[in-house]
Amino acid sequence: MHRTVFVFATILLGTFLLASEVRGGEEEKLLRVLLITGGCCHDYDFQTKQLIQASMDEGHKMEWTVINEGGKGTRAKIDLYNNPNWADGYDVVVHNECFADTSDPEYIRKITKAHHDGVSAVVIHCAMHTYRSAKIDDWRAFLGVTSRRHDHQSKYPVKVVAADHPIMNGFPANYVTPMDELYIIEHVWPETKVLATSTSEKNGKAHPVMWTNQYGKARVFGTTYGHSNDTFSDKVFLRTVIQGIVWAAEKDANE
Repeated sequence: MHRTVFVFATILLGTFLLASEVRGGEEEKLLRVLLITGGCCHDYDFQTKQLIQASMDEGHKMEWTVINEGGKGTRAKIDLYNNPNWADGYDVVVHNECFADTSDPEYIRKITKAHHDGVSAVVIHCAMHTYRSAKIDDWRAFLGVTSRRHDHQSKYPVKVVAADHPIMNGFPANYVTPMDELYIIEHVWPETKVLATSTSEKNGKAHPVMWTNQYGKARVFGTTYGHSNDTFSDKVFLRTVIQGIVWAAEKDANE
């Protein structure tokens, strides 16, 4: 049973059942989405509202459970993960949190084990810098990329390198982001497939900004964009994240 409070308040947990129309003449499967958010540096209440609204705008049938814990610091440990079955019942977990200085290996492996065992995920923006102080690589292997810093904010052109992937369906050829940060990707893990890149204005180096990863039995979609409210108001960005959620949840599909 879910504890329920309103998403627009400072929340610990909220559950939202979102209705949708029948798509393509067939009733779409209800996807149960767990969104874990909170921490430093971003407007997580606004971002949460935008993701939920985007899933409705795109006509998907999703039940959202939202956990926003840890305050605005960088060292939080969320009580949820003390339950070894924390991810049971969800089709996909969306990580949109920012806890860079949490480094406890035992705590981190409570999270990554559930994913490695088969819980698929979507990772957004500062999830890439979450647990960056950790000496173990488990979280970074789960993400599919290693990043510890970012370039300045700018409006970055995005080059699609895997146009045939379903997540990139309908992505504009000449898309430029709203003001956002370009994350410096130090390492791309072996099971990662880059979907799109952007180029540093400082040194001209291209960095992955959207990708997929296979982590154990789990599908993972990631994007380093998502810093600003402008990005979370951008329909192209939101549609791509929602398509990433759908793709990750359909882990038995061929693609």
